[in-house]
Amino acid sequence: MTVTKTYFTTSEVAKMLGVSRVTIFRKIKSGEIKAEKFGRNFMVPTDQFVQNKKLTEEKKVEIKKIINKAVREYGETFRLLGEE
Repeated sequence: MTVTKTYFTTSEVAKMLGVSRVTIFRKIKSGEIKAEKFGRNFMVPTDQFVQNKKLTEEKKVEIKKIINKAVREYGETFRLLGEE
């Protein structure tokens, strides 16, 4: 039997985004992240969170440009770090 998780905790969302829980609470309060309150805790629906993480083609092109620029400018540094 497979159990599908329907909500993320604020801690889980913070860890996925690489930010603090306080930042997640601010984003919830501003409406940037939609969450439901269960007792004293906010829970983020997985479908809402995953839905917001889909990349558009425009965003993919922008990311590729940024990566290429970083490799051009810091390629040697990346290579040296990779050897450590």
